[in-house]
Amino acid sequence: MKSIIIQKLLNYPKKTITLEELETIISNDMMSYDLFANHILALEDESVLEMIKTKGRNTRTPSLAYSYRIHKQQLKKDYHDELKRYRLKLHREIQLDSYFRLDPTQWQKDLPYLQSIHTYLQVNGFPDYKVPAPERSVELFGDEKWITEGNGKELLERIGLWSKLKIMPVSDPLMFAINPTTLSNLEHKHLIVENKTTYQALVEILPETDFTSLIYGSGNKIIKSIEQFERQLPLPCRNDCFYYFGDLDRSGLFIWERLNEKKPPIQPALPFYRACLTKPPIAGKTNQRLDATSIEKFVMYFTDKEQAVIQSLLNSGHYYPQEVLKTRELQHIWRHSEWN
Repeated sequence: MKSIIIQKLLNYPKKTITLEELETIISNDMMSYDLFANHILALEDESVLEMIKTKGRNTRTPSLAYSYRIHKQQLKKDYHDELKRYRLKLHREIQLDSYFRLDPTQWQKDLPYLQSIHTYLQVNGFPDYKVPAPERSVELFGDEKWITEGNGKELLERIGLWSKLKIMPVSDPLMFAINPTTLSNLEHKHLIVENKTTYQALVEILPETDFTSLIYGSGNKIIKSIEQFERQLPLPCRNDCFYYFGDLDRSGLFIWERLNEKKPPIQPALPFYRACLTKPPIAGKTNQRLDATSIEKFVMYFTDKEQAVIQSLLNSGHYYPQEVLKTRELQHIWRHSEWN
């Protein structure tokens, strides 16, 4: 019960709380006044709750103050002490630093999983080879979906074990075409296009370029499937340069930014985007989420004048689909542009 009270007080938005508010957030129909008062007095003794003297105390027995000041740092002390104890109990590779910054409820939610990971490491140590996420998930928890669907990846990253447990992400295979004439190159360029129409227009001239691959992004799917790239294309020289060409709208820029989180740096395919800017824009994308961060990062690749045009375009709900560039134009741009 004490941990529940502490959690509710930590989540309480104000620094002071009245007795009536304490009864509302802590008490219930099954709790007697004596039991409720004993909990509050214990928190007084621990200096978690400090009586506001000007408000006075009630006349009941035990007597409680009408208003308290909440010392949240003192509240967190017990929680932090618990984390320090578990640092000594759990496997030395399980990192708990992030929990000192998180809400205690996250710790309580994760603790059973941390104990299972501890037991696994004590018995097996760290694995020697990679296996798919569902297989490792069964080994750790007897649940093949925990890593992929139960926030398991986030937890393992939080405690610094994602890479050490050698887990292969499960995602759809990446779809791409290869230019065999470039496979022995020391450097490899790859073009990611968002839509199928653009992919079909460009794939037939891939051998006429110095790009190693043309990748079909399929909208948001590329954010996960890009994880498979090195496995599907194990080049002898791993010096890759990625370019991205998607719809010039809020959604397309968001996809580009998420890709950069997975595999930076992925450059905007400037020759294609600049060709789009010479066309009349299309109206109708006012319902997409405006992500200021992705827009800011994207426009940095363009001149000041181009930045202003793109910002105005997106703010007004206009956009450029990839299809504004016809097949012959796309092919000409890819063949004849400089790709640095």
